[in-house]
Amino acid sequence: MPNKTIYVSDSDLPIYNRAQELAGGNLSKAISTALRRYVDAEEGRQEGYEEITVRVGPGTGRNRQRQRFTGVKLGEWVNSNNRTAEILRVYRSKSGRFVLHTEKTPDYTHLTDETGWRKLLGLGEQTYAMNTGESTLVVVDTLQELKAKIPAELYEMVAASAEAPPVQDLDI
Repeated sequence: MPNKTIYVSDSDLPIYNRAQELAGGNLSKAISTALRRYVDAEEGRQEGYEEITVRVGPGTGRNRQRQRFTGVKLGEWVNSNNRTAEILRVYRSKSGRFVLHTEKTPDYTHLTDETGWRKLLGLGEQTYAMNTGESTLVVVDTLQELKAKIPAELYEMVAASAEAPPVQDLDI
């Protein structure tokens, strides 16, 4: 295996020591993992993609799991009523697959016999209820698979932009 020497400044030594500790004593593994992630992110950025992080699971707070990928947003759809909203975002990943992130806001109910300003200001007897909401992430290989999972209007937008490159290089 080839040897490479890395010079570390005194001020950066604590971070190298922590990386080695986290990698089970193998600093080479930590550096390779970081470089692989850097190269992947930078190549994607140069191709017009960005790093996307979404929250997935039940609830709306920090407890949900975060998932990250490199992609470009192709479209977004919001369907709402006076109780809840469903937000669908479609991305094309760097590998060419389609990613559907669905976010359902908490279902909200507000009951009161009050009307007008008293209702809007929350005066008088009020009853509120809501659930936790939920977010999901689905990955499909083709537009045809995606078509069955999203509204027709969103599909039309996504299909129109799916074949376009994320960045168009202009020779001007």
